Amino acid sequence: MSDTPMFDSLPVLTHEAVMAMLENGAAKATEIGQPQCLVIVDASGETIGSLRMSGAKYLSMRSARTKARTAASNRVATGGMDESFAHKIASATGNSVTNLPGGLPVMIDGRLAGAVGVGSGTGEQDIAVGTAMLEAVGADSV
Repeated sequence: MSDTPMFDSLPVLTHEAVMAMLENGAAKATEIGQPQCLVIVDASGETIGSLRMSGAKYLSMRSARTKARTAASNRVATGGMDESFAHKIASATGNSVTNLPGGLPVMIDGRLAGAVGVGSGTGEQDIAVGTAMLEAVGADSV
């Protein structure tokens, strides 16, 4: 008997999946008329794909990356924290955690594969684009 716990292997987002997610997200952003910054991270929060669409706010790349990393770390969509806690955790992590809407975990069969972060629009627009990105790989609904 081993003292080392065994973990199920996590699903992996391939480069083909990342490209499909970026394409779907950009198509949705174009459809709604809002250029966006799109970021995809793996389960550890490392960036594996990103795109700043023409006309998207350049600083939104930072918020999109933070949204994706927060969603991967917490395994839940961003935007749902209690505001008083959100400010404290942002401060405690040097703004590495955010409560802005637009970060969604990529869950495949209930297991974390990574996360997406979208920024440059309203929270509702960011979520719509992020949802389109998840649909590209058949990820579980958030």
